[in-house]
Amino acid sequence: MISGAVVQRLQRFHRSPVVLDWLPVLLVPIVLVIDAALSSLGKPIGVVNVLCAFAAAAPLALRRHVSFPVLAPLLVGGVTLVLWQLHPANTVVVIPMIALFELALNGDRRRSLWMSVAIVPCVVISVIPFASGFSHITSIVIRNTAFVLLAIAAGEVIRSRRVSEQRMVETAEQETLRRVGEERLRIAREIHDVVAHAMTAINVQAGVAAHLLERDPGQAYGALRNIKHTSGAALTDLRSTLDVLRDPSAAAPLGPPAGLGDIAELTGGLRSAGVAVTLDIDSAAEVPAAVQSVAYRIVQEALTNVARHARATSTTVSVRRGPGAITVDVVDDGAALTTPGAPAPAEAGGVERHGNGVRGMRERAAALGGTLEAGPRDGGGWRVHAWLPMSAPTQRDETALAAVERKGGGPPQ
Repeated sequence: MISGAVVQRLQRFHRSPVVLDWLPVLLVPIVLVIDAALSSLGKPIGVVNVLCAFAAAAPLALRRHVSFPVLAPLLVGGVTLVLWQLHPANTVVVIPMIALFELALNGDRRRSLWMSVAIVPCVVISVIPFASGFSHITSIVIRNTAFVLLAIAAGEVIRSRRVSEQRMVETAEQETLRRVGEERLRIAREIHDVVAHAMTAINVQAGVAAHLLERDPGQAYGALRNIKHTSGAALTDLRSTLDVLRDPSAAAPLGPPAGLGDIAELTGGLRSAGVAVTLDIDSAAEVPAAVQSVAYRIVQEALTNVARHARATSTTVSVRRGPGAITVDVVDDGAALTTPGAPAPAEAGGVERHGNGVRGMRERAAALGGTLEAGPRDGGGWRVHAWLPMSAPTQRDETALAAVERKGGGPPQ
């Protein structure tokens, strides 16, 4: 058996540019001499004849390094020399076939086309001195022209296939980079949602505990227990999200994604801070998991903004099912901006709510083909309204839905 090292050396030898350049120069003359010997009817073949065969094949060493206008005269001269000295009429066409195949393989379509046109007079010039009549010339020209055109066509087909494969590889690489970017965006949004909600709830509950520690230790201890529960849940969510970065094969979630039935757990932080929260959530039956997950994250971010930015006394969360879609509304009576996007004085409790959180909610809604609006209400407070269709995500991957940004459709709000 041939060892692996020997096989690798043979492969390197075969792929060496020097070997590719000179191998035809060594083999083609042998073929020409054998053909001449078989067709010469016993005429001796001398050293001069053999040297002429090698001289005729020598231009093949330049076929990958020079252009067709430079190589064509050399090929014509080589073919003429071989026909004059050896008369190998059956195999002399091998010389231009190899050269033109290589030129087409390493060129482009335009060069292949004009080579196909220019090769006809080259063939005629090569065979005219050795043809015995017009019919003989015609048959030789047609045959040799067909062979060289076949070589050009073969080189062009292989070159085109290589170009197509290279484009496919580049497209696949770009698609991989796009998916990596989308996955990074998805993970960033997940971490933002988990950390922002948890830290806001912890901050509110810690303030309550500090305020009531001396006056009402029991309620203060309850706030501390809420802090422990919230931080533990946040750490679990973060661990599940970051495991994807450590091991891409573990991208599947450890448990089912959060849905409409988990929204009630989001209200503990607000309620411990004295904010009344009213839930009006329709049944989650037949609502796709991807839609429930997006609705959950939108409510989570909206409640986080209520705790962080508004001095609200009450908040209403409403999730209603309609024909082919669900609507999500989160309304509070806290401080609101009179003009969307304009900063409000901190002492009034009005803080900018247009930021990464609202943008993230819009991206999640748009990934499902839905819409989201967020802004101050006419009667005071703030309102987040989302429209999420239930039909689109059934044919798509849930991870891609959470990551892809595109312009979504939906009814006008």
